[in-house]
Amino acid sequence: MNRPLRLATPALAMSAALLLASCGSSDDESKDSDKIAGAGQEAKKTPSPSASKATDAERPEIKLPSDLHYKFEWSKTGDESKDAVLSDTEQYVKAVDMAIAEQDALHKSYRYYSEGEAAAGSQKFIKEFIDFKNRITGTKRFYNARVDVTGGNKAALVYCEDQGKAFNKSLKTGKTDVTSPSKDDLVVYSSRLHLNKQGVWITEQTTSERGSAACQSS
Repeated sequence: MNRPLRLATPALAMSAALLLASCGSSDDESKDSDKIAGAGQEAKKTPSPSASKATDAERPEIKLPSDLHYKFEWSKTGDESKDAVLSDTEQYVKAVDMAIAEQDALHKSYRYYSEGEAAAGSQKFIKEFIDFKNRITGTKRFYNARVDVTGGNKAALVYCEDQGKAFNKSLKTGKTDVTSPSKDDLVVYSSRLHLNKQGVWITEQTTSERGSAACQSS
């Protein structure tokens, strides 16, 4: 029964191949094909807020269990917008795990960094852990990140996660369900984000695929 960590939310379990192929293309190419939700002509005419506008004081404080660790193996790109996308995605990932640890499916922290389909998918994912009375322990590794920013306020992000050293921990018994390594521990994520008025990159859509060949070689 201790399986939430190994479940891909059904609504999000889609192939990441298209976004993986397009991510990293030039801004000029992306402008013509940018069809993500909310990316209408009016939005393109609106001046982009600064990615550094949101201060740390305004952001929710992320508090996680001491036995949960992260390895974000993506380096600074040197591009302010791309680095901000990666940084805010890190916070979103941690905020979801904090909601799981605190057993709160409507936690304000993950909703600060997400909306729409992404927020709904996270809520459902968190609820699965609540139903099982579990949280996550161990180490989660993230790598092979690729970012494409379009028009200064829209972004596509593809990255891999290795869950091989992350496990479910029962809140009832305190026991950890240690599972054997599997190719399904490797998950590729494809996300669409936009920059809000506060200068925060908001994840609005995420798809995932377990056992993806894109994550097997690293």
